[in-house]
Amino acid sequence: MFGIIVSGRMVQTNFQQIAERQFVSVVSDADNVNHIVIFMTGQILFPDGFAGLIYFSWPDPDAPPNWQLLGYISNDKPSAVFKISGLKKKTDSQVGFLQFIQRAISHDAQIGISVESVDVVQQQITMLEASKTNTQTQFMEFSQKMLQNFMNYATSFITTQAQMVPNPAESYIPVSAVHNWYQNFERRLAMNPYFWQS
Repeated sequence: MFGIIVSGRMVQTNFQQIAERQFVSVVSDADNVNHIVIFMTGQILFPDGFAGLIYFSWPDPDAPPNWQLLGYISNDKPSAVFKISGLKKKTDSQVGFLQFIQRAISHDAQIGISVESVDVVQQQITMLEASKTNTQTQFMEFSQKMLQNFMNYATSFITTQAQMVPNPAESYIPVSAVHNWYQNFERRLAMNPYFWQS
């Protein structure tokens, strides 16, 4: 019923049914895969009033699966492209003594499809899109606050003394002021990633 396309590979249709309405397939060596296409083969359609939620997971041998909703497919939308690069948690090998007790790192990803009523699919997709919008809004707000903080800090060091600058008509900021701002901002961000919201 379902297939996967990974650029440069054969089409993959090896979904296993693990529950009445749930299917899973493994994408091997997925570390360098940027995008995947999930599609319906056309042999079997969804029952009327149903569609498929598409999930992605990097298996962790030490934890239960962490499924991330990517989107959906339906009889009206039988294929979709999803960006999966960046979804894998940073689990690269560690340095020092920890490298001797390093966990097994999975290089295979899982794609899950859950057949749900159209109402459930629409509700989940609405929540997914709202979450993406909220993240983008927070990023824009953070960027604006960071630049405003930088400008306020840096301009407090402006000097126009003729003996200190080549052109008295211009304002100059010492490089040390920029460096100090960066160190302070980085320290505050490490202590509280949301300090900029207050």
